[in-house]
Amino acid sequence: MVKNVSFKEARDGVADCLKCSLRESVLFANLEEKDFEKLHDPIDQYTLPVGSTLYHTGDRGERMYTVRSGILKLVQYLPDGSQRIVRLIRSTDITGLECIVGETYQHDAVVLQETEVCALPVRVVESLSKENPALHKELLNRWQRALKEADAWLTELSTGSAKQRVARLLLRLVKDTQMSECSLFAREDMGAMLGITTETASRTIAEFKRQSLLIETSVNQFLLDIPNLQRIAED
Repeated sequence: MVKNVSFKEARDGVADCLKCSLRESVLFANLEEKDFEKLHDPIDQYTLPVGSTLYHTGDRGERMYTVRSGILKLVQYLPDGSQRIVRLIRSTDITGLECIVGETYQHDAVVLQETEVCALPVRVVESLSKENPALHKELLNRWQRALKEADAWLTELSTGSAKQRVARLLLRLVKDTQMSECSLFAREDMGAMLGITTETASRTIAEFKRQSLLIETSVNQFLLDIPNLQRIAED
C-alpha cells in the first residue's frame, strides 16, 4: 500500500518517519524550514515483497529511492541471458541516482528481502539541489559512494577463489553492524553476485558450515566466525 507523506512530515519525523532513512541518511539534514515550505510533491512510502521489482533497466527515471529497511539487488542481464548482481542496496542507501543526470535506470532493482522505500521525485531533488549547495554536495557524495561500492564489488567479489569470494561477501553483509549475524540469500543469487555457479556457491556454504565458520542460530540466520573468514578472504 502506498502512503503519501510530505517532505516536511518526513523531515520533522511525523507520520511514521521518525526512523526513516530520509532523516538518518542526512540527505536533507541541511535544509531549512523555508525550503520545505516550497515543496508540494508528496513522498510515496511503500513496502515491496520479496521477488518484486522496484524499477527496470531502461525505465525513464523520475524518482530516486531511499531504503528504510530490507535489501534489493541491482541486476544486469548478460547477452547469453544470464544475470549478474552488481551491487546490493540496503537500509539508508539511495538508489536511482542516475535520474539526476537524465539517464534511464541502468539496472533492474529486485527485492531480496521485504523492503520499505521512500520515492523522491527527481524534479524536487533537482530544484532543491540548485538552491542548496549542501544538498548538492551530499548528492555528489552519494554518487561517489555508489561508485566506490561498485568498484569494491568488481575487485573484491569477482576475483580470487570461490572460497575467498564467499568469505568476502559474508564479511560485507556484516560490515556495517556491531554483531556478526547475517541472513543468506538463495544460492543462485549468491552465484550471480560472485560470478560462480550455483553449485559452487552451495558447496562452499556447506563447507563453511562444516567448519563452523557459519553457525545457524535460527532459520536462515547465521553467526559468522569473523577472524577465520577474514583469513580466508585475505589468503
